[in-house]
Amino acid sequence: MIVIPAIDLKGGQCVRLKQGRMEDNTVYSSSPAETAKRWAEAGAERLHIVDLDGAFSGRPENLEAIKEIRGAVDIELDLGGGIRDEATAARLLELGLEFVILGTAALENPSLVKSLADRYPGRVLVGIDAKKGMVAVRGWADVSATKATDLAARLSADGAAGFIYTDIDRDGMQTGVNIEETVNFAKSARGQVIASGGVNDIFDIKNLLAHEKDGITGVITGRAIYEGTLDLREAILLTKAGVAR
Repeated sequence: MIVIPAIDLKGGQCVRLKQGRMEDNTVYSSSPAETAKRWAEAGAERLHIVDLDGAFSGRPENLEAIKEIRGAVDIELDLGGGIRDEATAARLLELGLEFVILGTAALENPSLVKSLADRYPGRVLVGIDAKKGMVAVRGWADVSATKATDLAARLSADGAAGFIYTDIDRDGMQTGVNIEETVNFAKSARGQVIASGGVNDIFDIKNLLAHEKDGITGVITGRAIYEGTLDLREAILLTKAGVAR
């Protein structure tokens, strides 16, 4: 299991939201590239980038910041937010990103997942954001009638390389990961299953690590490492040691 720092972009700045509310944001840095270097120097092997503006507009809005991050670090990058068609995904992958993450488009146009997975095998992830087990879309503004587990099973069959599962009620709140729901989700999916939402401290990492055997391959952390309740270097060392408790 790997620990993946999050860099959420809004207006070219590095921010964090609470429960996906754009109006409830905290700015942590005006230089996302410097933030990326900070996490890479702490031992991160991958960064999770979210174009928050793009998630709402439906197209990438922070391309310059994304390019600067790519130029600043030599580790894996995944990106989600505003990727709604094949041309956009292709353009982003050609910038040197390792993975693109489909969200709204995966629910509304599942054939896009298969098409991209065929063209870019192993590089297409799906971000499934859930509220009480149901998929939320359009920057979490709308909750659908589709179960997260059903969507995971369907898109696994279509070739998705993995999933980022976010519990919206926990995201940015530092109240602990919803382990039960995440494990339940992992049992329905194939490939990478990365937990997101609610990480607060090293105990959350330990609790998730105990369920690595259930298919949880990574965890994303944001506010906890920005506010210092979780030491990223310590968390990475813990997962490399493979010590669950």
